[in-house]
Amino acid sequence: MSLPVRYGTAMLDRMGGAAGCSLGDVHEAVGQGAGSDAAGEALSRALAPLVAHDALRLAATNPAAEFGPAAFSFWHKFDPGLGLALLHRTYAPSGECSPLARARPAVVLGDDLYRAYGVGSALLVLLRDRRGTWGALELLRSQGGRQFDDEDGRRAARLGPALAAVLRQYVTAGPLAPQTPMLAPGVLVVGPDHRLRAATPQARAWQERLRASHRTPDFTDAAHLAGLSLQTRRCLGDPGARTPVLTAPPASHGRWVGCHAQPLDDASGDVAVVIEAITGKRLLPSFCDWYGITPRERQVVEHLCDGAAAKHIARRLDLSVHTVNEHLKAVFRKTAASGRDELVAAITG
Repeated sequence: MSLPVRYGTAMLDRMGGAAGCSLGDVHEAVGQGAGSDAAGEALSRALAPLVAHDALRLAATNPAAEFGPAAFSFWHKFDPGLGLALLHRTYAPSGECSPLARARPAVVLGDDLYRAYGVGSALLVLLRDRRGTWGALELLRSQGGRQFDDEDGRRAARLGPALAAVLRQYVTAGPLAPQTPMLAPGVLVVGPDHRLRAATPQARAWQERLRASHRTPDFTDAAHLAGLSLQTRRCLGDPGARTPVLTAPPASHGRWVGCHAQPLDDASGDVAVVIEAITGKRLLPSFCDWYGITPRERQVVEHLCDGAAAKHIARRLDLSVHTVNEHLKAVFRKTAASGRDELVAAITG
């Protein structure tokens, strides 16, 4: 199936061009199914004329997921050890609030932790558009070079909507329907040191599949497990806190895959991380975010997945059949689904 270009090169170039650079190369990289390294390198080349840097990472989430560990990410010369150290600091009980939750769209950083990894200055940029926050871009400069300043932050912040579009292009250019068989849910046990202690055979099967994809960093790796463990423990004192959840798209791993964590009810201090295929109503918040499906369209899709015909959906939502069909046409256009059967299979399969 040939997917339409939802976020075309011309649009990205206009958005990036207003800030002084072109993102066409990045659009082509993600549209052609590039892996994490290739996409990160293309992104670095596109951003270099605007804000010079030595390394970067682009971490993706979606508005419905709120703030937490990334669902997928692109890296270029960014030390994984630094990423893990920053994650530990962010979610430590006495640590700082997640930078993603800060009000400012761009924050200049730099302290002893960064210097320990040879970094002289860092620039963290929220990726926002009118629908919410889609992740963050972090640029690094080595020690001895010019430090980032507020002007660098202002230039980089103007690219937020364009970079959010790059992430959506990556997700929506991937397969709509699952491309790999569904595996049974698996459980990974993470200890108080935030390291993997044990895993069920089903979880090991998931790990093997995710590592074989070679598209983005495996989100059962040390950084993601530590992030889920740290966030889960930090939320223990807040009864209203949401359970940390990761939802990765088929573009990364061949089908929608999710991880969610909960503390074990014993004295071990361990956290159980469940990894499984995400389908149906549990998938819809992320699915609708990435494909730009409106709240009313989502209601129609929910009833469609329950097996309701258009006339029954119209009755339940107090709409005309014509309006329901128009909503469905919009969803088919946004997802490139050929019709009802393919859309339902993509969500429930």
